[in-house]
Amino acid sequence: MADTVFKLNRAGSAALVTIDNGEDHRVPTTLGRSAFESAVAVLEELERGEWSAAVFTGKPFVFCVGADIDEFGRIDDPRDGIRAGHALFARIRALPFPTVAAINGACLGGGLELALHCDARTIASNVRHVGFPEVALSIIPGWGGTQLLPKLVGPEAAARVIVLNPLRQNTLITAPEAVELGIADRLLDPVEFVDESLAFAESLAVEREAPDWSALEDVVRKTRARVDDAVHGATRAPYVALDLIAGARDWTIDEGYAAEEDAMAELLVSAQARAAAYSFTVVERRAKRPPNLPDAKPRTVQKVGIVGAGLMAAQLATLFLRRLEVPVVLRDLDRARVDEALAAIREQVTPFLGSIVDGGTDWTSFEGCDLILEAVYEDLDVKRDVLAQARAVAPDAILATNTSSLSVEGMGADVALHFFNPVAVMPLVEIARTPHTTDEQLATAWDVVKKLKKRGVLVADAPGFVVNRLLTRMTTALMGARLEDADEAILSLGMPMAPSVLREMVGPAVAQHVLETMHGAWPERFPLEAAAGAENRSVEEIRDDAVDAVADEVRHLLAEGVVADPADVDACLILGAGWPLFLGGAVTRSGKIPA
Repeated sequence: MADTVFKLNRAGSAALVTIDNGEDHRVPTTLGRSAFESAVAVLEELERGEWSAAVFTGKPFVFCVGADIDEFGRIDDPRDGIRAGHALFARIRALPFPTVAAINGACLGGGLELALHCDARTIASNVRHVGFPEVALSIIPGWGGTQLLPKLVGPEAAARVIVLNPLRQNTLITAPEAVELGIADRLLDPVEFVDESLAFAESLAVEREAPDWSALEDVVRKTRARVDDAVHGATRAPYVALDLIAGARDWTIDEGYAAEEDAMAELLVSAQARAAAYSFTVVERRAKRPPNLPDAKPRTVQKVGIVGAGLMAAQLATLFLRRLEVPVVLRDLDRARVDEALAAIREQVTPFLGSIVDGGTDWTSFEGCDLILEAVYEDLDVKRDVLAQARAVAPDAILATNTSSLSVEGMGADVALHFFNPVAVMPLVEIARTPHTTDEQLATAWDVVKKLKKRGVLVADAPGFVVNRLLTRMTTALMGARLEDADEAILSLGMPMAPSVLREMVGPAVAQHVLETMHGAWPERFPLEAAAGAENRSVEEIRDDAVDAVADEVRHLLAEGVVADPADVDACLILGAGWPLFLGGAVTRSGKIPA
């Protein structure tokens, strides 16, 4: 018998339906076959019983996170799954008494679509994850989301939530934002959340104004331009989603359902959706403990030192303050730079956190630190010197480096914690161990990264680690080409940023330094100048050369054992380089880049 996911209880004359897969919050509830079967059974009871109202809610910290992605590839006809969702949710919409979705935790994809089929929605004030991630997976919300959301909040807000947010590192909205946008009707305290939601449902009388569609053409035009900037036509999903949002103005719900069905039947079997499903699985695995992480107890980190006070150092200090909530001290040669960094940090954190960050030019401030992270100029001698001085002051501290290409062992660091810029946005941290890294030091590094709410990938101490090595190899294939052609070649893959823009963001001096480091290690694969005839290539030839160069470097990287699992390469590119999910990373089970 299938597991019961939808559970019905009576609360006076009202029905309380709990969506719960029986696991704790680390295994969010999804809508697979078992969920659908139990939902049908609950709906039959709701349809034939005497009820004053119905409230749908989730288990602690999770409302529902939508379709089970593992079941995508098991459906013979994609239309069957879309029709089943439409039919199920339409029955919720048709119930003859008030219905309320009490959003108590993560509410994504099909979970949000279920909530939209209710008459109204309450949301707990501590909910942080609401949205539609489907477009990031090269599909669309296919159970009514493209129709009900714009009919509720209008085309501009719907385009933001359905189309643009997924293309911005899959940005989700918080409970206050959901209320502000009109997605939820009441923001409630978590303590009495279910009781207050039941009371709200019993007295429900929500009057809604029709959304303003007068700016639809302008919304579509501006959103399409932003989609072009993000994916450059390499995946159809965001364009299709935008068309469906626009269609919601004139279509009935049934007509909108039919349009979603047609769109999903095509998108679900596309190469981009298959690649995105693989990429999603790869990324989610990074949240779990890797098999090659030593079984050692991590050290408790109660004070953090940051060597440097530049932009990167200030970003790192802000992150450590916000996530660890422990004292952080910065040290730099220039007192004015330290003061400037401290002022910038304190502007971004609470007064309490601002009170526990300090800095200066004296090394003694690092006394008592459990972790010291250097973020100074990318020069081996400079890094070796500052780490030696930190070691002298705090001999028991774990010394970490944020180097992007240099030898961790060579500079005397215990471990590398390589963050990506901007630190607040980019989720990846490459964690590199040396032959001298202890199990406790590595376990502590992993634990700290997890507490920082970043995704760690364990890598070997090799030049450029994974991301910079592969991106630099790709740029060597662009040498000699016209700047415009090189940018067009890479953007046509669906990459989020043109090489010329990336180089300026990283800084030409840093990019050149990384290239020279790579050249020193493997001169034949990382030349400093373009090969003869490289200027005469077409955009298509440049793109093929870049893809071939990455594929070749992946083979070298795997042969050297820089990562333990080929999928770690894909995780690094997706999380650290913004490699689109619909490209499927750079490694598949066949060892080739997806077409």
